[in-house]
Amino acid sequence: MAQHLRCYVYPAWEKRALGAIKPGDVQSWVTSLTTTHGLAASTSRTVFNTVNAVFRAAVRDRMIPHNPCAEAKLPSVPRKKVVPLAVEQVRTLSEEIPARCKGLVLLGAATGLRPGELFGLQARHLDLLHATVSVEQQVQQTARHGVYVCPPKTARSHRTVPLPRVAVDAMKDHLRDFPADGPESWIFTAPQGGPVVYTHFMDGSWRPACAKAGIPKGTGPHALRHHYASLLIKHGESVKTVSERLGHTNAAMTLNIYTHLWPDSEERTRAAVDKAYADQSADAQPQVDEAA
Repeated sequence: MAQHLRCYVYPAWEKRALGAIKPGDVQSWVTSLTTTHGLAASTSRTVFNTVNAVFRAAVRDRMIPHNPCAEAKLPSVPRKKVVPLAVEQVRTLSEEIPARCKGLVLLGAATGLRPGELFGLQARHLDLLHATVSVEQQVQQTARHGVYVCPPKTARSHRTVPLPRVAVDAMKDHLRDFPADGPESWIFTAPQGGPVVYTHFMDGSWRPACAKAGIPKGTGPHALRHHYASLLIKHGESVKTVSERLGHTNAAMTLNIYTHLWPDSEERTRAAVDKAYADQSADAQPQVDEAA
């Protein structure tokens, strides 16, 4: 933070009164962060956010009437392409992770639930008879608030996800070995009791298991969610269905993350035309309106 202020903020603004800085000045400065200073898009956004916070505070305190940063166009941060785990990698990971977490890995891979949603599951959320799991809460952890239970990420994150046979079997095995005492009991528990805590899970279970399974360093449990999405896409599910299963805010978010996993448009159009002609018999050619 201090280095950002010293190198990129003070030289541009320290001699300017807040009220004298216009939106055009801010836009030119934002552009210079990448073109002149060579900062990455993500770093430019971080520097901008610091300045934006100052102007927002100034508006709130009625020092200036408007925030000149409000409509600035920021450089886009390229999203890394998701590389899903293969089925065999998930299987190996589930065998290498401690037994109390095996079901968590398999359920995550078979439903696409977020890590916090998996940690937040209680017995009342699991219906093995009808093969569904309901997402009604999550367990989160922050430095400020510690470990706490809260609603799912968005309104659309409240959802019921169908359980495939592999998930039902995994949950039966898990509950046999780690029984739930009642409807409010946590499905997945920490060794000392209570819900799974993210940092303890990562350090004590996930990272060591990934190392043993040969999964690249830096792979997080969100990879199970990407694995699930890739399976749905591979087997022809629509964007709408994938979005609903994942609890995304909208289908555009799903496409933004996973568009590269859907078949290429050229491949789809070739297949569509080939199928249409393959379905035609030799003496039943498609009728074409020559006026079209």
